[in-house]
Amino acid sequence: MYVADSRASTPATASVEGTARPATAGRYRSTIAPTVLALGTVSLVTDVSSEMVTAVLPLYLVAGLGLSPLGFGLLDGVYNGFSAVVRLVGGHLADRGGGRHKWVAGAGYALSALCKPLLLVAHSLTPIGLILAADRTGKGLRTAPRDALISLASTPENRGRAFGVHRAMDTAGALLGPLAAFLILRATVDGYDAVFTVSFCVAVLGVLILVLFVPGGGGRAETAASSTARPTLRAALALLADRDLRRLTVCALLLGLATVSDSFVYLLLQHRLGVPDRWFALLPLGTAAAFLLLAVPLGRLADRWGRWRVFLTGHAALLLAYALLLTSWHGTALPYAVLALHGTFYAATDGVLMAAASDSVPEALRSSGLALVQTGQAAARFACSLGFGAAWTLWGDRTALSVSAVALAVCAVYALTLRPSRKAAV
Repeated sequence: MYVADSRASTPATASVEGTARPATAGRYRSTIAPTVLALGTVSLVTDVSSEMVTAVLPLYLVAGLGLSPLGFGLLDGVYNGFSAVVRLVGGHLADRGGGRHKWVAGAGYALSALCKPLLLVAHSLTPIGLILAADRTGKGLRTAPRDALISLASTPENRGRAFGVHRAMDTAGALLGPLAAFLILRATVDGYDAVFTVSFCVAVLGVLILVLFVPGGGGRAETAASSTARPTLRAALALLADRDLRRLTVCALLLGLATVSDSFVYLLLQHRLGVPDRWFALLPLGTAAAFLLLAVPLGRLADRWGRWRVFLTGHAALLLAYALLLTSWHGTALPYAVLALHGTFYAATDGVLMAAASDSVPEALRSSGLALVQTGQAAARFACSLGFGAAWTLWGDRTALSVSAVALAVCAVYALTLRPSRKAAV
């Protein structure tokens, strides 16, 4: 992989700070801008922090605090879906601020970091729910501006690859986080408190890297915003008039309604295989490893074969993972197969969806447009967590997963009919 210095220029093209330039004939290969690599480093460090908490949270809440599956579903829904509306706010603030994507994202990272030590003093449903809501508010603020920076720092031809590189670096943190949590739990007496404390320290480091090494502004979006009227919320919502963006948003919402959260997948595996509590924190490593290995190859494949096709193929992998969990197979290869498919799903959908949406959004509203798609997906996954938790409580885990699998298959078939028309997304 060749990494270009975004501050260099050639006679054929003028560079934009933090933006990858088109390659001249025979001289440059596809490039990954330094902005993408800096943001990838921030995400790597931040994900070590957040995944340390995520890895132990299901067991801490269900086994430690005795929450029912319904109660855990409520908190898990808050953790994964509360950021839905906040994403719109973060995206709008970044665009309206004249391309201040870095600073809006930084505020979100800082808020999430401040929530980590508060888990040390929360021991009941209400305060934990409030802390998780605040943490997800931070994630909601930062996600769209960060993805807008990645999009603006790449060309349409290598955008899938750029998102793949970022997601791979992000997932490296997701791989290290559960491992760190596992080691801390084994080495300390008050394991959960130690995990939350170390998580806070690592999160602060991520904020410092963002402030010191990520270029300010929004690249080309900053220039566009300064030369036109400030983007309004009405203009952002009007983006849904675009056929391709509207279809992407609808599909992300529908498929999100049948996407069982990571925590429930790990709890299902533990329930099926009787995984001891001390090994539970290692389950996310399988998902993260597959995501890490496949994010860049599938991002490049999306640029060449079509982002929409790769996106739907990822959901087919998730459906196969559900099917394996529903079989009577109890072999030692079951968790490896399920987690590999789970990671493949993320590698084929997470960054690929943002790359596809970027093709339908003007630069001056890039953050707001990506936030619209993310909001639909996050809101749907929030509803899925609540519904799945309730279904597990009422009918059992097997029936709940069967309903989700059928719903995912139906939504995927319907999504085939809503394929966007633009070549970049097809």
